[in-house]
Amino acid sequence: MDQAAGSKARTIPINVDGLYEKHRTVYARSTTGIFNNWRWAMVFITQALFYGLCWLEWGGRQAVLFHIEERRFYIFGMVFWPQDVIYLAILLVISAYALFLVTAVGGRLFCGYACPQTVYTEILMWIERRIEGERPARMKLDAQPMNPRKFRLKLIKHSLWLLIALWTGITFVGYFTPIKELLPAIAVFALGPWETFWILFYAAFLYMMAGFMREQVCKYMCPYARFQGVMFDPDTLIISYDPERGEPRGARRKGAAAKAATLGDCVDCSICVQVCPTGIDIRNGLQLECIACAACIDACDQVMDKVGSPRGLIRYSTENALAQHYTARQMAAHLLRPRTLLYASILLAIILATAWSLGHRVPLKVDVLRDRSTLSREADDGRTENVFSLHISNTDDAAHRYAVSVSGLEGIDIVGDRSVEVPAASSTTFLLSARADPGVGKKGSNVIHFEIRADDDPDIAVREKTSFFQP
Repeated sequence: MDQAAGSKARTIPINVDGLYEKHRTVYARSTTGIFNNWRWAMVFITQALFYGLCWLEWGGRQAVLFHIEERRFYIFGMVFWPQDVIYLAILLVISAYALFLVTAVGGRLFCGYACPQTVYTEILMWIERRIEGERPARMKLDAQPMNPRKFRLKLIKHSLWLLIALWTGITFVGYFTPIKELLPAIAVFALGPWETFWILFYAAFLYMMAGFMREQVCKYMCPYARFQGVMFDPDTLIISYDPERGEPRGARRKGAAAKAATLGDCVDCSICVQVCPTGIDIRNGLQLECIACAACIDACDQVMDKVGSPRGLIRYSTENALAQHYTARQMAAHLLRPRTLLYASILLAIILATAWSLGHRVPLKVDVLRDRSTLSREADDGRTENVFSLHISNTDDAAHRYAVSVSGLEGIDIVGDRSVEVPAASSTTFLLSARADPGVGKKGSNVIHFEIRADDDPDIAVREKTSFFQP
């Protein structure tokens, strides 16, 4: 017992490093080609909209403004209020079904061409290449110890990254605080706390995610990579390597027909791996890390041109097309299948219904509240009087004068002012009294209706139900 008590406890070493894959920096090589041109076209389109839309004016105000302080959203000629939250829900449903449809047809096309992570990573990597050079130069620079040249290049690169990140943060906040008010406030250091927080937070988020995390966001953080598999099927277009044509791999020179007779078209140059922004080898088949950017297609096509082989060793294709050797027409025909037709039908129906709803939306909202402190009272003329408060919101871009009328009980009428003017995109509270003879209706609550109609446009009218109390 004493010997056991005096003995030292044995510890079993655990190799924690073996539980995790060590991160390898991906030095993506630049490429050219039709898909690269499409990616950069999407970069220009998305960023022109993002950076430019907040400067566009509409009717003397910012065209697109989500003014949280005023609790109003302005989108060109439309003004949305908190009561219009249903349209936000519809927008989310439309976005979801659009994503389902695009994924069922073409895989992760959104990731490869329009995702903000991809777009800003492309922008920051373009700056990196212009300052530090192409892939071999960047690898060599990072392997060097810190020296004046390396410090200067890194300082320039990160300074430009930070400038882009800060301007992006300012633009983002400019959609919630008018951009023409935000910039003067920044110039005199008069920003509010929430503007300051979100500018710095958004800038830091972009700087970190697009500058450092890059492919790790797509591989480990983005949930889309995890659930995309349930939306894929054998007829979904994906980036595909044709092993029947490419294997066995082997290096050769252009025109080396004798040697090439026993080899596939893949020359094992690994350029498809070098250009991949997530660092995968597409020749290993479909992988969740693939973001469908098609950089490997552009790179492989250029190699095929150099060795004199036909393009398309890596191409957009489907599992069924590769296995059954579909022609392009057959492959396109299989894209129209029950799943995609169902997604497209539902998406089209929701879009059309939303468009109809927006087109017929009356730019007027009214809330009627009865005075709870006094259910009813006897007026000077002996009639019963109820007091109401009408909260009228003019969601139009123009001011309107509204006429108010009441119905529902015989002889019921409004006492005092029967009209009110409300400025554009604003609201007001209108107090009024309604009177009815004591013997009209039943004792207690009686249903009545207020109708509010614009004097200059009879189509702008709202009818609201409330109750009139008879003692």
